[in-house]
Amino acid sequence: MVTLTIDGHNVTVEDGSTLLDAASAVGIRIPTLCFHPDQKIKANCRICVVEVEGMRTLAPACSTPVREGMRVKTLSKKVRMARKNILELIFAHHSKDCLQCGKNGTCELQAIAEEMHFDYAVRYPVVIKGNGEKDLSSPSITRDVSKCIDCNRCFSVCNDVQTVCALSRSKRGYKTLVGPAFGKELAETVCINCGQCVQACPVGALTVHDDRDDVWDMLDSDKEVVVQIAPAVRVTLAEALGEDPGVISTGRIITALRRLGFDKVFDTDFSADLTIMEEGTEFLNRLKNGGTLPMITSCSPGWIKFCETFYPECLSHLSTCKSPQGMFGAIIKTYYAESVGKDPGDIYSVSVMPCTAKKFEAKRPEMKRDGHRDIDAVLTVQELAKMIRYAGIDFGSLTEGPFDEPFGTGSGAGEIFGSTGGVMEAALRTVYETVTGRTLENLDFTAVRGFDGVKEAVIDLDGKKVRVAVAHGLGNARKIMDAVRAGKADYDFIEIMACPGGCIGGGGNPIRNWKKLSRRMEAVYRLDKALPIRKSHENPAVRRIYRDYLIEPNGEKSHELLHTSYVDRSNIVK
Repeated sequence: MVTLTIDGHNVTVEDGSTLLDAASAVGIRIPTLCFHPDQKIKANCRICVVEVEGMRTLAPACSTPVREGMRVKTLSKKVRMARKNILELIFAHHSKDCLQCGKNGTCELQAIAEEMHFDYAVRYPVVIKGNGEKDLSSPSITRDVSKCIDCNRCFSVCNDVQTVCALSRSKRGYKTLVGPAFGKELAETVCINCGQCVQACPVGALTVHDDRDDVWDMLDSDKEVVVQIAPAVRVTLAEALGEDPGVISTGRIITALRRLGFDKVFDTDFSADLTIMEEGTEFLNRLKNGGTLPMITSCSPGWIKFCETFYPECLSHLSTCKSPQGMFGAIIKTYYAESVGKDPGDIYSVSVMPCTAKKFEAKRPEMKRDGHRDIDAVLTVQELAKMIRYAGIDFGSLTEGPFDEPFGTGSGAGEIFGSTGGVMEAALRTVYETVTGRTLENLDFTAVRGFDGVKEAVIDLDGKKVRVAVAHGLGNARKIMDAVRAGKADYDFIEIMACPGGCIGGGGNPIRNWKKLSRRMEAVYRLDKALPIRKSHENPAVRRIYRDYLIEPNGEKSHELLHTSYVDRSNIVK
C-alpha cells in the first residue's frame, strides 16, 4: 500500500494505482477526456494534469503512478492555467456548434468547459478540421471530423477491443485525423456498425445516425405505426433518462410510446421466443442429420457482418434464422397485416433497439418482400429518450401500461437475450426439454452467464454431450472463429454477440462502462426470474402463431419468413 497527500487529504491506495485512482478514492474528481475506464491508458489529452511537489513539469494524473509520500495539488493556479490552455488548444480545432450537436448535453468536453468557466475565447489561430460536411454514408453512425479531439478512444475500441480496424490515424500535430483510411467514408470500410466507437467518443465526432424525424413524420401520418421493444431496452431506457443503471421500466416505456402516438406497442421478447423455436429446431436437425457444426447464433447483426467480412468461408456455420427484430418485422408485414385487414404498405413498423447495427440490418436487401421492408425504422435507446424529452413526457411519473396483443407475451428466455449468454441459455432450456421430454428442475444455466470473454459448458442431453461456447465482443469472437476456420473448435453450438456484455452493451444505449453493464445484467436476470413463463416453447402467443400460421418450426412457411441468407463481404478487406 502507498500513502500520499492530495489537496491536503491523506489517502492510502494499492501500489500500482495512478494519481487519478488516488484522487477518486478521496472524492476528488479530476477532469479527463482521453481516459476511459475500460481502455488502456493513452495520456494524450493532458486535461488531467496535476502538480506534484518536486516534479519539474505537471503530471498527467491518468498515467502517473503513486509513490510513497507524494504531495499533489489538483487545483493550483499552475494547474488551472494549464488546463485552460489545453482547452484553448482543443477549441482552436473544434467546431463550436454545440446546439446542433448530437452530444449536446452529454458531451464530456462541453461539461469540462462549463465546470472550468471556460468562455471559449481562444488565443490561437482557429483551424477547424474537415470542410464542415458530415459522413452520413453509414445507416448506423454519423461522423463529424470537425468535432474530433484526437483522444483516440474510438480508435482503441475499434482496433483493440473489436479488432475490426475500420479506423486509423493519419498526419501529425493538430492536423492529426482519426477515421477511415485513405479518406474513405464509413460505408466503404470494414465497419460492422456496432457503434462501440460512439460509446467511446467523448464529444460529437461520432454519434448515432438519427432517424427520429422520419418516425415523427409517420406518427403524424395516416399509416398505422407499430413499434416493438427489444429485451435490453427495458433495463437501459430509464438510465438514458437520468435514472440509475439497471432500473426496469417496461410498463412506463409502453405508456410513453403510446403518448408519443404509436398505435400498437409489441414485445420483441415474443420474437425472441420465436427465434429460439426456429434456432433450437435448426440446431437439433443439424445435430441429428449431419449438418454443419458448430452452429453459430445469428441474432447480432454486427457479428453477422463481421463474419461476412472476415470469415466468409465459415458462413455455413451460421444459423439461417433472422434476428428477433427481423422475424418480428416479417410477421408484422404478413401475419399481422392479414389479421387486421391492412395492406403491408399501410403499416409503418418501428423497432426500439439497444443496437446501432440494427439500423444496418433493417436496410439489408434480405429483409424485405414484395417491395415492403420488414422494418421501416430503427430507433436506438438514445433516440427514444430524446423523443420522450422532446414530447415533454415526465417519464418518472408515468403509470405502467401493458403490451398490445397478439404480440404482448414474452418469456424469461426471450428476456435474457439482452445479455451475453442469454441466447444460449434460452436455447438450452427448450432444446433440453425437447430432446429429453423431461422438465428442467433448474432453468439457470449459470455456466454461460457473466462477463468472461469466452465461456464454455457441456450439456448432457440424454447421454449426448453437447459442447457449447459463448463469446461477446468481437476480439473474443475472433479467437473462436480462428479455431472454427482451422477446424479446431471442439463445440457443437456457439453464441456470439458483437458488443461487450451483449445487447446491454450495445452502441445505441446510454454511455456505459463495465460497472454499469454489471447492473444492467443483474436487471435482466431479475426480469427473467419474475416472469410467469420462462421457456420459449411454453409461450402461448408463440404456440398460437405456429398453430394458425407458421405450422411448424423450420417448416416451409417459417423458412420463407423467418430465415435468411448471407453475403461474402471479404472483397472489402482485400
